[in-house]
Amino acid sequence: MLTIGEMRVSRPARPLTDRWAQLAIEPPGRTLLGISFRPLQALALELEPEESLAELLGYPFQLIRLAAYWNRIETSLGSFDPSHLDWQIDAAEQAGKQIIVCVGAVKAFGYPEFFVPAHHLDAPLTEGSLITPEAYRPLLEAASAYITRVVQRYSGRKSVVAWQVEHEAVDPLGMEHSWRLSDAFVRREVEAVHAADPTRPVVMNGFLPTSLPVRLTQWWRTRDQGDSLSVARQLADVLGIDFYPRHALVGAGRVTLYLDGSKSRWQQRQRRQLQGWAAAGGRRVMIAEGQAEPWETVTTPPSPAGSGMYSCLPEHVIGNYNECIRASKDVPGVLWAYLFWGAEYWLLRRRQGDPRYLNAFRRVLGDFVG
Repeated sequence: MLTIGEMRVSRPARPLTDRWAQLAIEPPGRTLLGISFRPLQALALELEPEESLAELLGYPFQLIRLAAYWNRIETSLGSFDPSHLDWQIDAAEQAGKQIIVCVGAVKAFGYPEFFVPAHHLDAPLTEGSLITPEAYRPLLEAASAYITRVVQRYSGRKSVVAWQVEHEAVDPLGMEHSWRLSDAFVRREVEAVHAADPTRPVVMNGFLPTSLPVRLTQWWRTRDQGDSLSVARQLADVLGIDFYPRHALVGAGRVTLYLDGSKSRWQQRQRRQLQGWAAAGGRRVMIAEGQAEPWETVTTPPSPAGSGMYSCLPEHVIGNYNECIRASKDVPGVLWAYLFWGAEYWLLRRRQGDPRYLNAFRRVLGDFVG
């Protein structure tokens, strides 16, 4: 492997070891542990979503994040069929889990992250533009009405403990699109949630750059109004951090160029600063997405037989968690929750004969004896 600063040139497939079974586990204290569930990702991995969720809910975590995908619930103008989400909430509630519902509306977690029904768009959103209330009033009105309806449907569920508005709300949609929601657009969506349910907190998440190249790119692309973490500090009750220390940039033949900010002191300092800000203002922080599956150069993470991917090996499931829990001890009580990202991938690996990722998660929960 070639190392240049935060850049790594490596073969993507790495030998699997039992290091995941040897790492010490940081106790979570009062921090809730949990997962996000993506039924569309389960399908992409050729898993059955209902069976997958049922199995995952059998593990002793406290919190799960589910998404109300707009174009799955409103398949035609005027329709509203929440059965796509109902069965997930019913299952989680019966398993005794607390639930965060991501109401979107424009973006929600899980590829492709964009879930606006086609009947609400006369044309694709203009690349390079800010999506403002003035320029996209019909879209905002439709999004607010949809959010209101979702919140009203599930606000009677005691298991629902928070609403998430958008996903990385004002950041560009990956590298595929350059349009961005304006902070004013998102503010109106947050107001719709509070109007429909003034009792529960609003979660907003943002991507935490862990390497200098990503930090500079994100600053440049969001320099006019700030990134999603900045806007979340203005609008949210709970600040969600998406924490991905290692990810691939580009592949070339048998090797891949990665960015690895796992040891970056400035990203550790930034995370602590966010926690300090939350504590000073009576807010809370959560790790909305703690990397626990590979982030390679393709949308669906590869699962090579007998190997793991460099960007997230089984030991990183524990290592990433440990790093965030250790950092939270500087500001006791502020880290409300840690959600592991990649549960569907663990089930795929286990089906292929490799239970290491799933067992690493179980070790954190204290549910694995090997």
